[in-house]
Amino acid sequence: PPLSCYEINCSRSEAQELLLISRSCWKLAILVEQFSTFDGEDHECALWLLLKRSQSEDKEVRLQAVQDLANNSHWHDYQYGTVAQTCDQRTAIGLARSKDIDLRFFLPPPPLPKIKNDYPIEDELRLLLVSLPQTGLDPCVQYFTSLALRESSQTLAAQRGGLWCFGGNGLPYCETLSKIPSETVELFCLQALVQHSKVSSHCDKIEAKGGLQLLQRIYQLRKDSAKIQRNIIRIIGNMALDERLHSSIVRAGWVSVLAEVMKSPHVIQSSHASRALANLDRDTVKEKYPDGVYVLHPQYRSSQPVRADILFVHGLLGAAFKTWRQQDIDRRLDKKASEGEEDYSQCWPKTWLASDCPALRIISVEYDTHLSDWKAKCPVEAHRKSIAYRSNELLDKLRAAGIGDRPLVWVSHSMGGLLVKKMLVDASKNPEMDKIVNNTRGIIFYSVPHHGSQLAEYSINARYLLFPSVEVKELSKDSPALKELNDDFLSFAKDKKFSVLSFAETLPTHIGSMIKLHVVPLESAKLGIGDLIPVDVNHLNICKPKKKDAFLYQRTLKFIQDVLAQELGD
Repeated sequence: PPLSCYEINCSRSEAQELLLISRSCWKLAILVEQFSTFDGEDHECALWLLLKRSQSEDKEVRLQAVQDLANNSHWHDYQYGTVAQTCDQRTAIGLARSKDIDLRFFLPPPPLPKIKNDYPIEDELRLLLVSLPQTGLDPCVQYFTSLALRESSQTLAAQRGGLWCFGGNGLPYCETLSKIPSETVELFCLQALVQHSKVSSHCDKIEAKGGLQLLQRIYQLRKDSAKIQRNIIRIIGNMALDERLHSSIVRAGWVSVLAEVMKSPHVIQSSHASRALANLDRDTVKEKYPDGVYVLHPQYRSSQPVRADILFVHGLLGAAFKTWRQQDIDRRLDKKASEGEEDYSQCWPKTWLASDCPALRIISVEYDTHLSDWKAKCPVEAHRKSIAYRSNELLDKLRAAGIGDRPLVWVSHSMGGLLVKKMLVDASKNPEMDKIVNNTRGIIFYSVPHHGSQLAEYSINARYLLFPSVEVKELSKDSPALKELNDDFLSFAKDKKFSVLSFAETLPTHIGSMIKLHVVPLESAKLGIGDLIPVDVNHLNICKPKKKDAFLYQRTLKFIQDVLAQELGD
């Protein structure tokens, strides 16, 4: 293919020389195309042959070519540059999803246009938000947008008068600041954009208004803020659900950024990038991962076939990653453990379980929960926080992610277990969700309050529980709704005969500075079917094994291996 001086950034004479080489190698590639191997010593022709094959109409041929490109560690610097300059979009995405990929395969993000009228970044974000549709919106999108615009307006007022008012979700207060907290305003705007990016038509508007380039600029300027970068990649992951926007995302330079973030030692950052790239990779990934659904394993392209799915669902105040971390190390009490801190697992399903059962696809979901409505991120429409609403919302997301297409094991903590039961009960009544029920092989419950929790009855600490949230109220001890859910679940679970394993806490948990209680007492953790194992830990640590050889993890692993014995084999 013709290479211009602009594309390879060299002199005209150098370009002509390379052009002759490339044309001759391209002709040779055509001649030997029918052969499955090539002379590894001839690096020039090998490279062009692989580049040609990476664009083959035959899927197996192009996937193998991308793998060969990625696995060859003997390319020269200029050859990496050649691939970066000439490979197509599909190949670039495939390389980004290859394990231990060399970042020299990717062009850096393109130079960004200058900011119009010298507006500060937060004003550019505000203008982007104002340009998006504001009518007929989901109430939460409306809330986040108005909140972001209000905070931006207060920043503008602060620039004039030196006073900054932070409304947020709690009690408003004002401070006189010497420096405007633009990072905080950017976060508000980005959180609003996250909500907009969940709406397909709004993604079109974000792209049309130059949002991908603006987000790239903010990403490069805010390398000191993991939270800002994480929100931006979350937006890119949402926009990548729409295949029509893939070319724009690639042209804006996001593939090289995502490939770099995939190498992050921080599981939250790398998992956000992994989700975005999986949504871009339509060559090997048939599923789509909506907002809040994260693949912990495999995060790269792999020849290892996936035999079954494991789905992790966190509980009250939990999250897709932090809930499933290794138990925190107390350096004062455990010197040996602190010495081995480099082996500490930020997310044991991603490290330990993936290592022990590589044929599994391991997914973790995330949804917002709060003890108090003071802390609610989106206070409008309280029904959104109910288990019934979340069940329908998550079921739709999980089907998009292919949950139900393979044998499935659920792993849940606290309120997440109630949500799992509700999803299975709802799925059993919906013919379109039959696969989820029929392919369920087992469920693990970590301290799930099947019969309620005393947590909802405490209002001593006003900061947390003076205004208990909807999800806390639903946990009321002996709640009729919980009893109905449990009865419905047991009636169909016994019929399906899938395996159940429950763990129960025996130690009290500190909540705030004034409350100490058994969040889920033993009698509430009794489901009525399956094994129940008491463990000497509190409610927070019941799903956080101390180490890989600890009883909690080993018993969990054995259960998974037993119920999936047919799929996992040896």
